[in-house]
Amino acid sequence: MSQTRREALKTMAAGTAGITIGALGFSAKSYANIMGANERINMAVIGIRGQGFGHIRRWAGLAEEQNIRVSTICDVDKRLFKKRIATCKELQGAKPKTAVDMRTVFEDNDIDAISVATPNHWHALATIWACQAGKHVYVEKPCSHNLFEGRKMVEAARKYDRIVQVGFQNRSINNVRAAMQFIHNGGIGEVYMAKGLCYKARGSFGQAENSQAPKEVDFNLWLGPASLRPYNEKKFHYNWHWHWDTGNGDIGNQGPHQFDIARWGMNKQEHPVKIFSSGGYFAFKGQCSQETPNTQTANYEYADGKIIQFEVRGLPTNGEANTGVKIGNLFYGTKGWLEVNGSKWQSYLGQKNEPGPGSESQTNQADSGPSLGYLAAPGGGGHYRNFLSAIRSGTGEALTCDIEEGYMSTVLPLLGNISYRLGRPLMFDGGKERFFNDSEADAMLRRRYREPFVVPEEV
Repeated sequence: MSQTRREALKTMAAGTAGITIGALGFSAKSYANIMGANERINMAVIGIRGQGFGHIRRWAGLAEEQNIRVSTICDVDKRLFKKRIATCKELQGAKPKTAVDMRTVFEDNDIDAISVATPNHWHALATIWACQAGKHVYVEKPCSHNLFEGRKMVEAARKYDRIVQVGFQNRSINNVRAAMQFIHNGGIGEVYMAKGLCYKARGSFGQAENSQAPKEVDFNLWLGPASLRPYNEKKFHYNWHWHWDTGNGDIGNQGPHQFDIARWGMNKQEHPVKIFSSGGYFAFKGQCSQETPNTQTANYEYADGKIIQFEVRGLPTNGEANTGVKIGNLFYGTKGWLEVNGSKWQSYLGQKNEPGPGSESQTNQADSGPSLGYLAAPGGGGHYRNFLSAIRSGTGEALTCDIEEGYMSTVLPLLGNISYRLGRPLMFDGGKERFFNDSEADAMLRRRYREPFVVPEEV
């Protein structure tokens, strides 16, 4: 970067208007990491099938507007490359390189940032390795497969001064931000309870015998930190969500989005002290290899007695609240209640449930300054733009969902699953991130890693 461009950056307001470098609070270290507004950001996408294909389309679709390029795509399944390469070429005018082993991506000095859309059990190690290699990271939810590795992700981001954004896209949606602002301003009084809903009907995906992995798949790399086991097609693409060694069930799949909104609305920056979850796998017993429940409830109590509830319904069901919410949130306060249904929200006040402010009347209320100007409706790319803006500003303060926020919300479904699997209530010491006098539960805060895919104690 030329000296002239460095000087110009001193008056760049997180990519928009004139705030001095001192006002932005950059340290000397973070200022040294600022990327100029005119410099191209080279992105690598790791994990390119389902959500990862969405990442490719989003980043490549922003190529001209944001001056970025998907320079590398990485996956253990070579069968995916042809279509993804063609999509990149169509959207950004250039073909990406390909890689099977993410470690070769981290060795590439031309790559500035990575986008992680692997199965859950790879999120932490991919992020930590990337930070150690000097890359910024956008990582899908849940940010980690267990609590231990989530905390190590936070430590790695801080130690290596990297921008790490978690894919809780609701944080960058104007209407959702407006709902949170309304709640925080006392719109429904003191909020004493929040509820998250994940009502997604899912059928049986069946069973299969163990077999040889397809020749185009590096199954050892796919397992990575997970236990060594034979290949099984019903435990591979997408179905990994429903097996404990690689996924976290629907409470840890769709659930993290609604947990994040619930915790955000409740203004909880600490962990709960009491957790209890129960449920089961109903309707398809003996027909499916699924291990995680398709019906699950979880309750979390905080030190002040306030409550977060969560419910998974994976079988046919009604919706909740006035608009039949199935994927969303409910908030209950001393003056009324509020529903969030996708990007729409509505409040109801008093004993007669009279309609109060909602998304139709307060659209874009959360746009409080130029730094929020890139926020958009779902699928509009606001969360991705926010990540790029933070990279160019050189400070994680610009992020709408920094790794610490993402970790705090990810902890909730992880704790719920420990209670579910043990079949009993748990008491949690949030300061130590350990359970009270419960070695059996403590053992489930982390996993046994498989060399060389080890999340280290010291990142």
